[in-house]
Amino acid sequence: MTEAELYSQYKGVYLPNHLHSPESLNHFEEFTFRTDDIIIVTYPKSGTTWTQEIVPLIQNEGDMASVLTLPNWDRVPWLEEKRALELNLDQRPSPRIFASHIHYSMMPKSFYKVKPKVIYVMRNPKDVFTSSFHYHGMVSYLVNPGTVDEFLAKFLSGQVMYGSWFEHVKGWLNAEDQDPCPFLTSCLLPCDLKESVSKIAHFMGKSLSEEVSAKIADHCRFKNMKQNKMSNYSLVPEEIMDQKKSEFLRKGIIGDWKNFFTDAQTECFDAVYEERIKDVKLTFVWDLN
Repeated sequence: MTEAELYSQYKGVYLPNHLHSPESLNHFEEFTFRTDDIIIVTYPKSGTTWTQEIVPLIQNEGDMASVLTLPNWDRVPWLEEKRALELNLDQRPSPRIFASHIHYSMMPKSFYKVKPKVIYVMRNPKDVFTSSFHYHGMVSYLVNPGTVDEFLAKFLSGQVMYGSWFEHVKGWLNAEDQDPCPFLTSCLLPCDLKESVSKIAHFMGKSLSEEVSAKIADHCRFKNMKQNKMSNYSLVPEEIMDQKKSEFLRKGIIGDWKNFFTDAQTECFDAVYEERIKDVKLTFVWDLN
């Protein structure tokens, strides 16, 4: 199926109809934030699921109940998706934890006024592309990626769900400088999850013991996350997400794009990257697939 059949355009970016509706987007635009809300913001395939596991565990000081009994889309719901309409989010006690893939310029008016806490998680865009390619091949609500070259052209031009990676990253990082709000730019470290847990906990104002930090880090290791049915998307019907084609939590290794890109594709990607992101200083320290 084509983009026209599977997607709608929202403020210039593609959103899959399966996950979004005019009603859910209207609910998003009218959503009222609280100052102590915590919003995990990512470009798709940049570590959202991982962060949706870590943050509630920090908030609950290592209590595993929520991450073992609630699917991640209910535990830390995406504000712009259909599911948010059913969860009575305004009734949740503070501090509430949400997720979003939305660009900074598209956030609701309440966001700019209230300035809730933002955890913005980034990832090497080559690994974002690699994971996105496999993801598009396993779910029924996204356009088939075609060949790597075909999908690369779409990705680099922003003709994919949630638009341009470059604009997403630049928008949120510029927002950190120009319109300050409680903001943490996070590049999660699979080789040292305890460091990531400590960094995020400090931002959240939580003081965790060494024992609790270690417990959270151990639970969130890739091999353990992969076994958690509340996080590995095994609850999603096969006709929607076919994990026989590619697992949602796929490899958990660093730099898998190097096994995926040809030299010509690397050169193409690097040329566009240098042009589009030249005014932003970025250092990527992790690459989870």
